[in-house]
Amino acid sequence: MKSYPFRLIIAEIVFISLVIVIFLPLHSVFAADVAKPDTSQNPAVLMPSAVHPITEVAVKAGILSCASRINQVSNFLTADKQGTGIYLFIPPSIPDQSIFSISMEVLGSNASTAYASESFAPNQAGGCGALYEEVIYLPMSCNDAAKKYFSGMKRERELLKNITVLVGSPTVRVFLMPAGSGCVVIKKEVIR
Repeated sequence: MKSYPFRLIIAEIVFISLVIVIFLPLHSVFAADVAKPDTSQNPAVLMPSAVHPITEVAVKAGILSCASRINQVSNFLTADKQGTGIYLFIPPSIPDQSIFSISMEVLGSNASTAYASESFAPNQAGGCGALYEEVIYLPMSCNDAAKKYFSGMKRERELLKNITVLVGSPTVRVFLMPAGSGCVVIKKEVIR
């Protein structure tokens, strides 16, 4: 396997960040879940995904066993977005046996800004474990947000006092946290 100098990887990350910010189109922040996409609503799920720039950098850095999962989640989180900036946490050594994580700023169609992260753990049952989170502030109450955007999810409980947990599929949770007159919405999915 070819070794890449640290500066080259940083240069590629900066270049890819610029490419991602410039070329990604618009999409809703809280789209369908990654683990089991609903192909009846989105026939494009049946088509193979293009190699995502994040996947390209990961492979060049020696992160191979999670490449297909990285591509799957990265394409999902950045599909149809107005723009996405990325920050990669590349393992300093033994990259194909270490956790790999990405943080993103995602721009939505209505000028909203969301934070998203994705993390990958190689050598898990099934090859590569992953999780992602999307975080956005909505200028409405958490009850209104739950009704408008997550009506198909069941209210499970409060984490402690103020954060409500909604249940989607067995691996998807949405956390609603009051913030001033609005609500911080955190969607988390564990992909096995």
